[in-house]
Amino acid sequence: MYNLKNDLLNVNIKSEGAELSAITSIKNKTEFIWQADPTIWGSHAPNLFPIIGVMKDNCYIHDGKTFTMTKHGFVRHNKTFKIKKTSETDISFLLNSNPELYKMYPFLFEFEISYKLTENILSINHKVINVDSKPLYFSIGGHPAFNCPLYSDENYTDYSLEFEKAEHSESHLLDNASGLVTTITKPVFTQDNTINLHSNLFNEDALIFKDLKSRKVTLTHHKKGPVLAVTFKDFPFLGIWAKPNAPYVCIEPWLGIADSESTNQKIETKEGIIALDTGKTFNASYSIEIEKRHLV
Repeated sequence: MYNLKNDLLNVNIKSEGAELSAITSIKNKTEFIWQADPTIWGSHAPNLFPIIGVMKDNCYIHDGKTFTMTKHGFVRHNKTFKIKKTSETDISFLLNSNPELYKMYPFLFEFEISYKLTENILSINHKVINVDSKPLYFSIGGHPAFNCPLYSDENYTDYSLEFEKAEHSESHLLDNASGLVTTITKPVFTQDNTINLHSNLFNEDALIFKDLKSRKVTLTHHKKGPVLAVTFKDFPFLGIWAKPNAPYVCIEPWLGIADSESTNQKIETKEGIIALDTGKTFNASYSIEIEKRHLV
């Protein structure tokens, strides 16, 4: 476990998967990150690379060969991350391609994830470097889960997600059996920019958005106001998810998406996939801002 700290917040990050596991108020000990109860959902905030969601039949095709790839990729449980640099308020983890990973992902890469704590904001940056002689195909995603309700005297239905702009986007539904994205959509916004949280919201799995105008979502108590905000300017897709009736909500910035039912399974044509040329570097960041009134 690694620790970042300033006068307002204490942040813990696990070495396995370089996974954020706590954002805690220094003064009042309020915990904002879901604490991974294994009887409900045993993760905090997995990092997703080189894919988001599932691939059809858990495999893809590249250069005429078929490769196996598990849901959300191989980073989230990876135990081979190395520390590139660290200080009291920032840390960088590095994962290099290796022979074992090459069996499922035939590309040479460097994947770096960095956390930086500045006052009440935690910034998470992803860097990918193509060290191969051919294009590198990948997606990146965050999966942070936030405690909701935040306090014991509150209910899940006291909360909503407020988007920075008026939205007309509909959620793209997943097939329950395969986890693939269907052509079916449904409206989920309660008002122009608000989704009210309730126990049945995730009965059909995650809410998946492809065409949001907003690049900021705020978790808000109906009467007490904002708790935290996730800003995701570099990420065109967004997932919202929780296990039904679970006391948390995930706000997930994505660069990529699960396979569609109509996929040809070729990684280079996968929806949302990024193609990075030889020797090039790709960066994408999102941030979590904790409302200061919850820190005093």
